Amino acid sequence: MTRVVLDDDGLDVLELALGGWLPPEAVAGAPGSPEIILTDAENTPLARVTSGEGGSPRIEPLAELARGAGPHWEPDVRLSFAAVRAGVTAGPDRATVVFIVDVPPTRHATESMLLRAAIPEVATVVVVAAVRRHRSPGLVGAAGLTRAAWGLAGTLATARPEQAIVRLALPWPIGARRDLAPAFADLGASLVEAASELRGPASLGAADVEVDYPPASAREVLRARETGAVGPGAVVFFTGLSGSGKSTIARALADELGDAGPRRVTLLDGDEVRQHLSRGLGFDAESREINIDRIAWVASLVAAHGGIAIAAPIAPFDAGRRNARAMTEPDGVFLLVWVSTPLAVCEARDRKGLYARARAGEVLEFTGISSPYEPPADADVVIDASEVGVPEAVRRIREALDVALADPARR
Repeated sequence: MTRVVLDDDGLDVLELALGGWLPPEAVAGAPGSPEIILTDAENTPLARVTSGEGGSPRIEPLAELARGAGPHWEPDVRLSFAAVRAGVTAGPDRATVVFIVDVPPTRHATESMLLRAAIPEVATVVVVAAVRRHRSPGLVGAAGLTRAAWGLAGTLATARPEQAIVRLALPWPIGARRDLAPAFADLGASLVEAASELRGPASLGAADVEVDYPPASAREVLRARETGAVGPGAVVFFTGLSGSGKSTIARALADELGDAGPRRVTLLDGDEVRQHLSRGLGFDAESREINIDRIAWVASLVAAHGGIAIAAPIAPFDAGRRNARAMTEPDGVFLLVWVSTPLAVCEARDRKGLYARARAGEVLEFTGISSPYEPPADADVVIDASEVGVPEAVRRIREALDVALADPARR
């Protein structure tokens, strides 16, 4: 068996393959291996690749892919190929047009698409928000791009009320336009048209943006241009047992905050930090404290420069968490989030099989089993992820963070 750790593009390709948009051959693997386990950066097994009939690869999902928050993650738009095909009316005299929105469409592009959609034979228009995982400074991120795409869809629906409009948010790894072309062709699409024009919006004044872009696009372009840090930075420091949901909530929070304002957002996930910043450290009490100290130091630097650092280690010991707070508060806000999901729930999930190994004595110094977890008495936000969903958890944390950032006493 071979294990392959997927990067962000690899995770997107896996989602597309599991959703039927790409063939299994598109998924990263190791040729010649009879079985490949695909994991994320946290080493969570996500899918198994084996040989099917005729030697062609077969993908079997092992766990749900982590989902984020925002309009591009809504179930009614994050659709499989089969679901989109079911909503497309195609035939010899009934054409489908697919518009790919990878940057906010200008007024000129929108008018061009309205003309394309007005062709009498066009029965269905598919508006695709081509979303990427990371936002570069000054550029519109996935959530903003999706809102701009739905603005286009609304304009089309108003202009052509008799036409079927399908809204679709697709992950968009490198080469997606080329690789997804066969799937769009299978939908019966007579045209795959790029809906976007890159106009260099950063060089335009606000008035020019509002002239060159329709309202939905203009709002997102102007929002993305606010790249300068405003006020103090912050560290959102998660703590909780393995499998509690920390990483999922932290990633969703990073997506939300990255789209919401001018501050740069840095995610320091516990498992990823272990692979890079703390490589070589063990899991004894001293090594755990060193790991937390390193995370806190990096996070405090981000806050000192006006950014927001989101850290998601287990952080089992009170002393380490208090040290992280003390390191941060001279330069910014420190928000401690305890994901208090009960041990029994975390162990029942056991996505990585670690609890079972710890119970069998194969993993020593495992928090909650053979090493203690000290519940925090000073948590600013407490969330039991077995009772609270990711969107609500993100809302609560953002609300607490906004209050903290606005409080002069905590700056």
